[in-house]
Amino acid sequence: MNIHAFCLMPNHYHLLVSEVEEGGISLFMRKLNMGYAKYFNEKYERSGVLWQGTFRKILIRRDAHFLYIPFYIHLNPLDFSAREWRMGRVKNVGRALEYLEEYRWSSFRDYMNIRNFPSLLNTSLLKDALGTPQRQTKIIKEIISNPDIARQSEGIE
Repeated sequence: MNIHAFCLMPNHYHLLVSEVEEGGISLFMRKLNMGYAKYFNEKYERSGVLWQGTFRKILIRRDAHFLYIPFYIHLNPLDFSAREWRMGRVKNVGRALEYLEEYRWSSFRDYMNIRNFPSLLNTSLLKDALGTPQRQTKIIKEIISNPDIARQSEGIE
């Protein structure tokens, strides 16, 4: 399985992955969720499940969605500092971009040429599609500060 983009949040995570062999994603997700639950339960001296329900796997069928998904994944940490990003109403775009660059638990930094988790990611598929860090910054600015663009991306989650 290849991990192309990710973001870890306090109560959920997002992964953009592709399967190398059939059943690979389901196996990976089972091991990831079970392994983390075991770690968490041991650390906090508890037992039981951590996650409600199973993971959701969504097949991306349209190129436009595929190109937007990495941005959606990378913008998730803005829920902590600029929640209005989802409506395209961020006023201080510079501060929002700084926050994203400082947020360590995302593949955003790697795509901005800031080494973070290079051994975890397979960036070859998205690197050309996303473009240079300057191009990505321009697109992010448009997404988070333009309500019309934000509306176009509704329903892609």
